[in-house]
Amino acid sequence: MSGVPIADHALLSDCHTAALVTRHGSVDWLCCPRFDSPSVFGRLLDDDAGHWSIRPVGPFTATRRYLDQTLVLETTFHTPTGTLAVTDAMAVGPNEHPHGHSLGVGAPHMLVRAVSCRDGEVRMRLRFEPRAEYGLLRPLMTHVPGGLNVRGGPEWLMLSSPMELDCAESTAYGEVTLRVGDELWFALHRSTWGLEPARIWEQDEIADWMTVTVQSWRAWSKLHQNYEGPWRDLVHHSGRVLQGLTFRPSGAIVAAPTTSLPESIGGGRNWDYRFAWVRDASFTMEALWVAACPDEAGDFFTFMTTAAAGAIGPDYPLQIMFGVNGEHDLTERTLPHLRGWRDSAPVRVGNGAWNQHQIDVYGELLGAAHLLADKISEMDDDMRAFLVALADTAVVRCRESDHGIWEVRGEPRHFVYSKVMCWVALDRAIALAERLRAADRVPAWSTARDEIRERVLRDGWSDTAGAFTQYFGSTDLDASCLMMPIVGFLPADDPRMLATIEAVADRLTDERGLVYRYRTEGGVDGLAGDEGTFLLCTFWLAHALAEAGRVNRATEVFERAIAYANDVGLLAEEVDPRTGELLGNFPQAFSHIGLINAAWSITQARHRAAM
Repeated sequence: MSGVPIADHALLSDCHTAALVTRHGSVDWLCCPRFDSPSVFGRLLDDDAGHWSIRPVGPFTATRRYLDQTLVLETTFHTPTGTLAVTDAMAVGPNEHPHGHSLGVGAPHMLVRAVSCRDGEVRMRLRFEPRAEYGLLRPLMTHVPGGLNVRGGPEWLMLSSPMELDCAESTAYGEVTLRVGDELWFALHRSTWGLEPARIWEQDEIADWMTVTVQSWRAWSKLHQNYEGPWRDLVHHSGRVLQGLTFRPSGAIVAAPTTSLPESIGGGRNWDYRFAWVRDASFTMEALWVAACPDEAGDFFTFMTTAAAGAIGPDYPLQIMFGVNGEHDLTERTLPHLRGWRDSAPVRVGNGAWNQHQIDVYGELLGAAHLLADKISEMDDDMRAFLVALADTAVVRCRESDHGIWEVRGEPRHFVYSKVMCWVALDRAIALAERLRAADRVPAWSTARDEIRERVLRDGWSDTAGAFTQYFGSTDLDASCLMMPIVGFLPADDPRMLATIEAVADRLTDERGLVYRYRTEGGVDGLAGDEGTFLLCTFWLAHALAEAGRVNRATEVFERAIAYANDVGLLAEEVDPRTGELLGNFPQAFSHIGLINAAWSITQARHRAAM
């Protein structure tokens, strides 16, 4: 059974795909060549699905860190006889753009690992088990000068290795004793049909790739990360995580680089998150402005609008999510040969929510467009027509029920958050009307916006709950209502909003004070079982408190949430309410987006309070 704690993993990225490395030096997840490709190493989901480990022989303790301003990982193993360091990176290639925007453009599709003995002597063990197609294929391995040639299915891998390896049953393994000052360089180079062939690399060449990768990440960080305020290091690191989750060829940002890490151990709430969601658009844009720069925000916006472009209107709803190259068909299937993390089957690839009806997405895209208002004037007529069509569609579809931001698989309802985001769509379209050359539509948009507001205030409020609720006529709380002041629907100090914030803080939290999305007991999502608390929602609570001027409480909630970051500053989607263990796909973009935006809001609230 695959059972390494989710928090024991660290992220590597070349802005095309990602690898996850355990605290014990094992690459347990790597999909090639894209985030959403089948895995080559999949031990994260099944012990037999492949891994590549480098570790000492015998007992050790391990510490690790990212090299400053990078996603290059250094793991230090302390043994009774000496100290061994393993430095891991997905090679990104030179960052040659004058403004540092080309991170990942020249990525060679190569995982680089450096091993050095820092003290004494250490016996090192390597085990290499590639298993393509999510563990289905056992490749052919042959020795070549300087390493191994690995072929099987769509993958052609070349493992550059300075040590002799034995091979048996599609597995390579070996041991070597390193003494202080000794250094070994390994590289796993991937190619397939039609690409420049993978090859064996010399030791100095691999070292150069590592040097260039460190320099490229640092160049990007230096030129992009200007936030100065509380939790500066965490905000900057979260910005690098978002960059690491970016598919460089298109500008898409995946929700997470993994699939099927469960929301509850042994449960069936296991989803594939290796896609880009429209619902994340405006939140992501704000986070990129704070922790990266407007160019990255512009790239993401361009991807979203290009992927979504097509026949949009009342008869053609906007799709809610896309593949990293803009693909629309994300049909979901299960992989029955994988047992799942801690036997949490099924393992799914693809995501069945792709064809759900969600009306909040109009607000997310127009909200993103509003954040990039200065760039709107540069858009062509097709883009203007597309954004106008989004607003026109929101006018009609705001009256419909949908599956909501949480993509419930139960019956559609009139979710409050969805209505609020339709209001956002029209509010931002009105603000953009001149730039969109759509002044003639403002009266109709204004009327619809006011009608939505009136209905939310009337039907979204429950006297019984003393709060805005999950859907019209409900008494159930939903953390998404915390977004109402954040998007400007109501002032945060409005009595109804303050009551909702307090209701969530009091009645929608676990014993640790972390926030649930909603209570699953009512069955509104059509799924069996329960789930953990959501870190994103806890950051929303901190954000809403800051907007309401409750700065000290906002700070307390924020610090409660960041305490669950692992030793290298990464956050999953959820926290187990019983054990405090991280759950869900990892690392989770939405959690890091929530961290950045809440930190910024608290910083701004402190400035206002000091005036």
